[in-house]
Amino acid sequence: MKKVIFVCVENSCRSQMAEAFGKLHGKEELEVYSSGSKPSGKVNPRAIEFMSELGYDLSLHDSKPLSEFDGMHFDYAITMGCGDECPMIVADKREDWGIPDPKNESPERFREIRSIIEEQVKALVQA
Repeated sequence: MKKVIFVCVENSCRSQMAEAFGKLHGKEELEVYSSGSKPSGKVNPRAIEFMSELGYDLSLHDSKPLSEFDGMHFDYAITMGCGDECPMIVADKREDWGIPDPKNESPERFREIRSIIEEQVKALVQA
């Protein structure tokens, strides 16, 4: 299994959805986590709403600080496009997916970004 952490600043939207898709599509291939450099302390209500459309209950997630993962080793550290490099995370591979923040976007654009995240996670499962 590949151990993966998805990181964005607030750990409330993009990284939470990526973790959810990792759990949905990578059950046998991925051990997934998400975190934030400055976590908001809550999951974005719109992310919860739009993931529920796909049958996933994101309200069960919580926003976590990077410090929660001190000393852990990951195969992949994936940032979502927020500019964080997260040097304190130990990982064999680092990627930045450059995904725009959907939190203030229209419902249609939010769904498009959600789909981009899903496709990226599916590709990671196959990697």
